[in-house]
Amino acid sequence: MSMILAINTGSSTLKWKLYEVPSENVIAEGMVDRLGLPGSEFSSKYNGNKEKIKKDINTHEEAVTMLLNFLTEKGIVTDMNEIVGVGHRVVAGGSEYKDSVVVDDSVLQGIEDLADFAPLHNPAELAGIKSFMKILPNAKQVAVFDTSFHTTMAPENYLYSVPYEYYEKYGVRKFGAHGTSHKYVSRKAAEVLGKPIEDLKMITLHIGSGVSITAIDGGKSVDTSMGFTPLAGVTMSSRSGDIDPSLMAYLMEKEHINNPEDMIDILNHKSGLLGISGVSPDMRDLIEAKDENPKAQLAIDIFVNRIVKYVGSYVALLGGVDAMVFTAGMGENNAQIRAAITDNFNFIGAKIDKDRNENGKGARLISSDDSKVDVMMVPTDEELMIVRDVVRLTK
Repeated sequence: MSMILAINTGSSTLKWKLYEVPSENVIAEGMVDRLGLPGSEFSSKYNGNKEKIKKDINTHEEAVTMLLNFLTEKGIVTDMNEIVGVGHRVVAGGSEYKDSVVVDDSVLQGIEDLADFAPLHNPAELAGIKSFMKILPNAKQVAVFDTSFHTTMAPENYLYSVPYEYYEKYGVRKFGAHGTSHKYVSRKAAEVLGKPIEDLKMITLHIGSGVSITAIDGGKSVDTSMGFTPLAGVTMSSRSGDIDPSLMAYLMEKEHINNPEDMIDILNHKSGLLGISGVSPDMRDLIEAKDENPKAQLAIDIFVNRIVKYVGSYVALLGGVDAMVFTAGMGENNAQIRAAITDNFNFIGAKIDKDRNENGKGARLISSDDSKVDVMMVPTDEELMIVRDVVRLTK
């Protein structure tokens, strides 16, 4: 049996899924939580079983060793050579990596050089890749970049209106994020519609804790809401999205904040739905509280408003749209938010079917038969996209 691991490494987490290929069946999955912190936990699901092991796991190499030992001890893997490849999600690929790549020394150096663009992610992902290379020397390692899908954007969409020399000297530009998700759901949507993706203009809405909206023409990213970092774009669970940059200097003076990183931390972790409502970053909590708490309702209204503005601008940028595709946590599971957003686009003929929107499972149309725009819900599967890239690049 041949197997491929899909790995998503964070600074304090390591999420994993083991696939059999070519069937693409998930054999086992799990994660290491609180990696490098007290109270680490290794959780797993396999053959209908769920297990949790509490044990201090101090390094990425320890986490990888524990994962591989677990797979052999449970008989899920009988020989390590059955794992023929490992695909790694890497957040920042800059302008250099326009596609996923098989990892070699130059790629390792490239991921390290791009750490400034994702200081919380790239170093951790690099540590994870190196650990797998050491412990599984015969398996091909593939880096799958969040930003690759967005490298098809034109300069007028990815450049900021700052002195051009900053782009030349420092590579300052919009990179976007969630590219693997946007790529997967756009292709899956075309498959469900039974139409060539080359013929479709789509807007994909990745609405989870992080939110990004992407305009896609013929399967290629034209523009996306996240920017130089994932902080830009629409209002999110705890991220502010777009703000006037001068507001940062004003607030730092008023709040006596001396370190810009402290202000960035507020915009990343204490803003968005959480900051407006004062209740929670979780939309489910806000919907529950909205009748008694006006700020919870306000947070919901602002959230929908900002998404509508981006989608509207992308309808104009694309010159029309064939499909709107919802995905990720809220996009997949919150029918109320899907309807609230789509109702703003009745003027272009986008209409939700209440029963389709609120019932049914899996990738499907949720628009009415007379809708001029196909509105869809497509569950994202970034791990499967990673596995397919490993197969494609390593044959």
